[in-house]
Amino acid sequence: MSQQAQQTPPPPAEAHEPETPHLDFQGTTPYEDYVRADVLTHLQHTLSDDPGEMVFLVTTQVMELWFTVIVHEWETAAGALRENDVPTAMAALKRSVRELEALGASWRPLSQLTPAQFNSYRAALGEGSGFQSAMYRRMEFLLGEKSASMLVPHRGAPRVHAELEKALHEPSLYDEVLRLLARRGHAVPEEVVRRDVSRRYEPSPEVEAVWAALYAGDETDELARLGEALTDVAELVWRWRNDHLVATRRAMGAKPGTGGSAGVAWLEKRAQKNVFPELWTARSHV
Repeated sequence: MSQQAQQTPPPPAEAHEPETPHLDFQGTTPYEDYVRADVLTHLQHTLSDDPGEMVFLVTTQVMELWFTVIVHEWETAAGALRENDVPTAMAALKRSVRELEALGASWRPLSQLTPAQFNSYRAALGEGSGFQSAMYRRMEFLLGEKSASMLVPHRGAPRVHAELEKALHEPSLYDEVLRLLARRGHAVPEEVVRRDVSRRYEPSPEVEAVWAALYAGDETDELARLGEALTDVAELVWRWRNDHLVATRRAMGAKPGTGGSAGVAWLEKRAQKNVFPELWTARSHV
């Protein structure tokens, strides 16, 4: 073998190291300035010695953040419908579907709670209860589940009370949908279009007939697709309520809920209700 053939091959070119990220900032990091992570991760103040209370508290706080995002999406959709901008409304509704899926997944850390585990820190909640959530109440109002009495718990918080009172007297997301249908020439009754929007929405046979006609027609029609986007939202709201019911039943059985509610009995009643009701009943007539 020749001397040239026996030569050791040259070493491979040195791998190019990725550039080191910028680490030195004059104040807080741009990430912190935008996300406010330090604020978020120091909002947890447990009231018991039980280690399981932390996951209950954080999960509840995460739910509140999802409520906030979903309210933003539905208010965006309602405003777009008011301006006859269905594509923008559809985009917001579709985003809210993914957000509702994430909200529903929030029950998973709590879904296996035994009564003993929940009781170990339940006393720390005092009279606190999820039905007192102002942001969840705004979600309900946007779905047409209006109730003036639900403002009462928030009288001690003027800003929150004012926001809820404003939401109570504004058209719900579904009100804006029905007004759009009327403007498009569909036979939505005048008493539905002009109804007192501060009251709970009640189903209308005439509105049911409008949806049945839309579903019997072209499935690619813009309004039929809007109906399906709303149905996706309604289904996930129903699943959320049922997951809440199951988690509560597993953790505390039929005992009264915190905050004076009837607990499981109250949640069962809520879980039986469909939002956007005619979108469900119209399907029987197509």
